[in-house]
Amino acid sequence: MSTYPLYTTPVSTETWDVPASGAARFSWEYDDGRQRLLDLYQRGKDKQWDATKRIDWDQPVKHSNVMESAEELTAIYGSRQYEKLNQAERDDLSHHMSAWLFSQFLHGEQGALTVAGRIVESVPDMDSKFYAATQAMDEARHVEVFAKFTTEKIGLFYPVNPDLARLLADALGDSRWDMPYLGMQVLIEGLALAAFGVQRDVAGNPLVKQLLAYVMQDEARHVAFGRLALRDYYAQLTASELADREEFVVEGCYLMRDRFVAKEVYERLGFDVAECVEFTEHSPVQQAFRKLLFTRIVPCVKDIGLWGPKVQQAYVNLGVIGAADGDLDALMRDDEQVADRMEAEHAAELAARKVEVDAAISSGAGS
Repeated sequence: MSTYPLYTTPVSTETWDVPASGAARFSWEYDDGRQRLLDLYQRGKDKQWDATKRIDWDQPVKHSNVMESAEELTAIYGSRQYEKLNQAERDDLSHHMSAWLFSQFLHGEQGALTVAGRIVESVPDMDSKFYAATQAMDEARHVEVFAKFTTEKIGLFYPVNPDLARLLADALGDSRWDMPYLGMQVLIEGLALAAFGVQRDVAGNPLVKQLLAYVMQDEARHVAFGRLALRDYYAQLTASELADREEFVVEGCYLMRDRFVAKEVYERLGFDVAECVEFTEHSPVQQAFRKLLFTRIVPCVKDIGLWGPKVQQAYVNLGVIGAADGDLDALMRDDEQVADRMEAEHAAELAARKVEVDAAISSGAGS
């Protein structure tokens, strides 16, 4: 079934063509390469999984509260606009917010898939090409997962957020091989990973928690890949070359801040958009959410060497400079462990259910 009729706002049936510049780079050096990247490549191979088998798609989802999260976490909870809504309208808002959120996850993953292919083509080192090839498979699986969930469980799509589209176009349109890395692996993937983590932790719906945890397990490796490759490369650049990358980071971070404002939902539902946006700008819940969104980006940007005064001032202005000293490695390990633990718990539940069914069948046969 086509997804075009499920969009809240009509989208073009033509492809979105982003002009790409730069060279396809071949290397005739087939030596082993950097051990850290080769180890990551091995993990990428070992951790491949099948979305149709690993995820229990039979778990139900309610349109009125897809996430099964607390009402207080609604972006405009407590606002004048929210207070005048009846319960049916609040349920509709919840449905649209989930549709918008998962649509952005989906569009971002298609962007990541395209960028991963671009990295395979443009990166000069064979060890990076190896790992990027495994990431392309990961991203294809993520597109599959979010498309299936949004289509079958939510039944509603939103177009790509303009800020996300702009950053994707900027990263893909730059001829320098490291810029898709920087735009996607550090900024877009870093923000998405944090957003996945927030939603995973507040969601009460088992299916939502499961699919986000499994996607995050892959994404943790992707961010590590960007850190390893860019840290080595940026150590060789001149001050002016680093300043150029830092300018890109600052602009990209402001775009990513605005990526999760959800103006499109308020427009679609006929709310006062300016009032809703103004409320969320000063909401303690949303300010805390924004800070959490940058927990993966800020320490990563610092780690790869893009830590000049302009970047630091931007993070002060965004109110996220405190994330600079965060333990990114610990966060990534936790992402891996949460997914493994959730899979083990789900397997135990299935095994217990099978024992109950077998016992019931045996009891019935003996009566």
